[in-house]
Amino acid sequence: MKIGKKRKAILDLVDSEKAYTINEASELVKKVTTTSFDASVDLDIRLGVDPKQANQMVRGVVALPHGLGKEVKVLALVTPDKEDEAKEAGADYVGLNEYLEKIAGGWTDIDIIIAMPAVMAKLGKVGKVLGPRNLMPNPKSGTVTPDVAKAIKEVKAGKIDFKVDKAGIIHTSIGKASFAPDKIMDNAVELLQTLNKLKPSAAKGTYFKSVFMSSTMSPSVNIDVKSVPGL
Repeated sequence: MKIGKKRKAILDLVDSEKAYTINEASELVKKVTTTSFDASVDLDIRLGVDPKQANQMVRGVVALPHGLGKEVKVLALVTPDKEDEAKEAGADYVGLNEYLEKIAGGWTDIDIIIAMPAVMAKLGKVGKVLGPRNLMPNPKSGTVTPDVAKAIKEVKAGKIDFKVDKAGIIHTSIGKASFAPDKIMDNAVELLQTLNKLKPSAAKGTYFKSVFMSSTMSPSVNIDVKSVPGL
């Protein structure tokens, strides 16, 4: 496939054989972003874990210091007495049975679901819809909680949850290409430091196998893990 001159010039900016410092990568990812829209900046982190082993599963939450740079659409599944509280906290959609019916019909136009523990039994029938889309609320990620207002405010402010996939990789957005390089770096460092604290004791050998930063449709930038403070 023939590559255009502009695309080739962009690709030439990234040395695929080089591991860049976290600071260099945060600057470079902005230079190689050519989309007409404000692209997401993502991290792909390959961990030295075996996710098939329960004691090596890595999942958690992190509050990104500069948020994600996008409006996070929140559905709050609550009992009627908690609806006003959820709306005041900023939830985009609030209710229960009517939304469970919509989800059962295939509706998933949301980024995250916050649910009260009391309603979780009703979510079983929509597990097949929510599970594959990583939308099922979970106490470990703070999305099943009696304090729905607090949880809604946190995710609106930039709290994200992450989970290692079957291949041992965590893929998540950490901001937007419009962010200043230092803000991209701050968010990346916060996530990597959080992952470091979650290293399973059963995981042996190198924990951070590789870390790549990229934006939508841009080449990936290999990050030297040793350059990340606190790792």
